[in-house]
Amino acid sequence: MNIIVTGASSGVGFEAVLELILSGKHKVIALSRSQDKLERLLEIAHGLNPDAEIFALAFDIVHDDYAGLQQFINSNFDNRVDVLINNAGVLINKPFSQLQELDFVEMLQSNFIGHVRIIQALLHLMSKGSHILNIGSMGGFQGSVKFAGLSAYSASKAALHTLTECLALELADREIKVNCLALGSAQTEMLEKAFPGYDSPVMAFEMGKYIADFSITGHRFFNGKILPVAVSTP
Repeated sequence: MNIIVTGASSGVGFEAVLELILSGKHKVIALSRSQDKLERLLEIAHGLNPDAEIFALAFDIVHDDYAGLQQFINSNFDNRVDVLINNAGVLINKPFSQLQELDFVEMLQSNFIGHVRIIQALLHLMSKGSHILNIGSMGGFQGSVKFAGLSAYSASKAALHTLTECLALELADREIKVNCLALGSAQTEMLEKAFPGYDSPVMAFEMGKYIADFSITGHRFFNGKILPVAVSTP
């Protein structure tokens, strides 16, 4: 499969990429804003599998020109994308009374609009049997426990969840599946920012493996679903 992972330079995105290249069955394009972290990812990936077909590109899904990404994909993937994992995102932890409008704008751009942009840009490369997997959050999952300081982040993730349901309907006639994993805690830098001092029972590599496996097989069983993936609160 030809697989693209955004937000690949750290956390669960980083771990998902490493899981995907282990078997040697997939080609992976890893996207992130950080060139240095992508180079580290490439080094580790080729250490695990010297024959790994992994390609990395420093790319900002919100602000960068998609023409360059299109060319990069065409040269490495032969004009076909089978799986798109929308994992990129940022988090602001700040009491609602202290949030500025620009904080909400940043959250929506990074956690929602950026994913809209990349889906629209790559949709023509996806065909029957393709899978778009959005990485959401329990913070944006309806009825879940909410936490102070995360209103902007949680609202942006809720928007991504609803987009998932809408796209599954719109792309049904093309047989392109769209799902969302609403992640609970995993031991990442983002978790530390949201809950300083908290130790998650789930390690980043475990969640990364789950995401990788679901991206390849989950669309056989689900479409348009927001699936909670959490064993604790947070």
